[in-house]
Amino acid sequence: MDIAMIGLGKMGANMANRLLLGGHRVVAFDINEDAIRAAEEAGAEGARTLEQVVEKLTAPRSIWVMVPSGQITENMIQELGNVLSPGDILIDGGNSNYKDSMRRSEELSQKGLNFIDVGTSGGIWGLDEGYSLMVGGDEKVVDRHRPIFETLAPGKDLGWGHVGPPGSGHFVKMIHNGIEYGLMQAYAEGFGIMKAKEDFKLDLHQVAEIWRYGSVVRSWLLDLTAAALAEDQDFAGIKAWVQDSGEGRWTVFEAIDLDVSAPVITASLQRRLRSRRDQPFSDKLLAALRNQFGGHAVKQVEE
Repeated sequence: MDIAMIGLGKMGANMANRLLLGGHRVVAFDINEDAIRAAEEAGAEGARTLEQVVEKLTAPRSIWVMVPSGQITENMIQELGNVLSPGDILIDGGNSNYKDSMRRSEELSQKGLNFIDVGTSGGIWGLDEGYSLMVGGDEKVVDRHRPIFETLAPGKDLGWGHVGPPGSGHFVKMIHNGIEYGLMQAYAEGFGIMKAKEDFKLDLHQVAEIWRYGSVVRSWLLDLTAAALAEDQDFAGIKAWVQDSGEGRWTVFEAIDLDVSAPVITASLQRRLRSRRDQPFSDKLLAALRNQFGGHAVKQVEE
């Protein structure tokens, strides 16, 4: 099946390569010329403009957009909407907000264009192991792209599925990432407690390896934890500053809107926000209050 891949960052490039290995014809476009050349060397047909992308594909065209969420995605979908023809299909595989995907689907439908939103998980490992794909869109349009999804997924009937109408794919991926926040935080806290128990002199990498087999807490995230601990158990070269892609926030907002209690995910998000503060004001106030009511000592900033 012919398809264009728009956006050749690590994930987009790996997805394009997996499609090529699966026998699909891929037209590749990126604003980075080096990325296009790398895709060409892998077997893709490079395009330097969106108009060239359209020219190289046979109608109805399928365009997979794999660029960072937010305004970049918005601009790209609008630009593509202006050069594509009725019946063509736009696929957003990035981490877009599901409400934006619902809106974009409606706007594109007014031009006669079809829209599929694909929540994509797998990161840099997807090339070898396949991607988890949560697909939203019209059933007939999604089914037409089954060969693409089957190639990108871990197996033809594994790791992917049509979950519902436009927007549902990114909604399910949003919740997926919210759960991921909680799992990562639990591992981080547990290993943090073991690290603090200095009198046992625990080998944290050894513990992670033990848990990887037979344990009820085994998971791919634990595999990655073990790999990280094998490199350096002190993480001496890493700053305790944790970014978030936005989907954890959206999950918490959605939980509030739906009156669903989600304390673990919420606390995990708050912990990430806390990691970005050096000498948080709130902690300074706590120390000052203990000094005010109980005369407890406070530590002064060293000059």
